[in-house]
Amino acid sequence: MLEVYFPVLVFILFAAAFGFIPIIAGWVLGPNKPDAEKLSPFECGFEPFEDARIKFDVRYYLLAILFILFDLEIAFLFPWATILREIAANESIRLFGFFEMIVFLGILLLGYIYVWKKGALDWE
Repeated sequence: MLEVYFPVLVFILFAAAFGFIPIIAGWVLGPNKPDAEKLSPFECGFEPFEDARIKFDVRYYLLAILFILFDLEIAFLFPWATILREIAANESIRLFGFFEMIVFLGILLLGYIYVWKKGALDWE
């Protein structure tokens, strides 16, 4: 039974090697000549002028959370889009698959309208 999962294990090992080998190669083969200027903090070409631990406005966090929320909801469209032809070809689930996505997009649209009406997308 476990031999069915062997290709998955090979894929995971290949993906890990594909990610780690360039990092390790850059660390081993890259030049390492630190000096005071390279080790100094860098802020968009300027010397840092404030403490890095200042309080941020809550709107930054709210906007980031909203981005993650809507981004993840949009990511749920991809599995549906990959089987769209199968749904369209199958007479018994054609309407169900269509209305299922209409309901999902409707809920997403309602959430977007709610956030818009609350003013969470306004930037002053």
